[in-house]
Amino acid sequence: MGKTVGKTTVRRTVAALLAAGAVTTSGVALAAPAGAATGGTWRADLAHVDGDDVNVEAVGSALTLKDSAWHRTDLLTAGSQGYLISAARQLASPVNRVTTNVVADLPKGTDVQVEVRGRTGADDWTEWTPAGAQAAAFAHPVSVVQTRISLSSTTDGVRPTVREVDLSATTAADARANAAAATTPLTYTIYATREGLTGHTTANGHVIASNDHFVALPSGKALSPKGTGNYTVRVCKTDGSRCEYAPVWDVGPWNTKDDYWNPASIRSEYKDLPQGQPEAYAAYHNGYNGGKDDLGYTVGNPAGIDLADGVFNSGLGLADNGNVKVTYLWTGSAAATGIVTTAGDPMNVRASGSTSAAVKGLAANYAKVNIECYVNGDPVTGTFGTSTIWDRIGPDNFISDAYVKTGSDDPVAPLC
Repeated sequence: MGKTVGKTTVRRTVAALLAAGAVTTSGVALAAPAGAATGGTWRADLAHVDGDDVNVEAVGSALTLKDSAWHRTDLLTAGSQGYLISAARQLASPVNRVTTNVVADLPKGTDVQVEVRGRTGADDWTEWTPAGAQAAAFAHPVSVVQTRISLSSTTDGVRPTVREVDLSATTAADARANAAAATTPLTYTIYATREGLTGHTTANGHVIASNDHFVALPSGKALSPKGTGNYTVRVCKTDGSRCEYAPVWDVGPWNTKDDYWNPASIRSEYKDLPQGQPEAYAAYHNGYNGGKDDLGYTVGNPAGIDLADGVFNSGLGLADNGNVKVTYLWTGSAAATGIVTTAGDPMNVRASGSTSAAVKGLAANYAKVNIECYVNGDPVTGTFGTSTIWDRIGPDNFISDAYVKTGSDDPVAPLC
């Protein structure tokens, strides 16, 4: 499967997501690390499947693939995949480590993988982090944890069955966790390609519409659940003249476990590459990994991000594939955050707090934006009533607070 923009052919990966968790055939619980304060143990609810889950079904109290021959992309000619996102778990005390133990039936060619994330604010989360016998480590203690359980098969008609997922949360000093802390969101210049693929399904279960507004990154660590923008990027033309704020809803265009924006201490694969350099770039330009991605495909361009048609055309006004500046907004912090909430279409990003100010780009519905400060400007009537508050969400980038879910009708950040 592919499509052509200008002279560059773009190939989509299958969403073979995530790094492996601990999968066993016994129900032996894992002990908490020595010296750790126990934060709680619980069993994931495998019987509750809802709208943010993808191609899984409950069979009694167990979980399996719903369609064992669902080929999400044209490249996937055999086997299937899907995942369950559990309800968020409120813990009795803050934790920074989570281990898991899985009881599953795994016929040949099947796999089960477990990741967790921690809530750091009302709509803010850590990245999805592999959790197995080696603990998932959070940069700061969290009191709410969510679990994602991914199932896959390489053969049509063959399904894994998950019977139990037990989790144990503790608090302990962890250098790996401390390495993840940051204040300013990470920004890198990355080669971008247009995704296209209208009518196909993204890794989070979204059916791609014409002129859609989302992006794909080559790791499931920053995959937003369907209908959310927990992980949002600001992607801009290299001269900064136009930007779009868009949620991460797919995995690709090359690789499935390349969180290249992270430091080597956290990066899942290719730890010898410089931080901010996608494996696809090194494979294409330098023959790294034999010129192949983590699925064994020959890399045909150096792309580290895919842009849905609406982002590519309407948001940035690009004429062809090429370099863009990408800011991974969840990797830093701001005075406040908010969720862009429209009737469906993206909203204009303007150069100041005026409805007549120059349009600098778009902010997609569901995008989670960092609010740096605010100004008083023209009144706008939107989803949350009429407001004169304009939120600055980036350099010379302002949006009306009338379309931003902040939890308050008043400013939530300082005056600019």
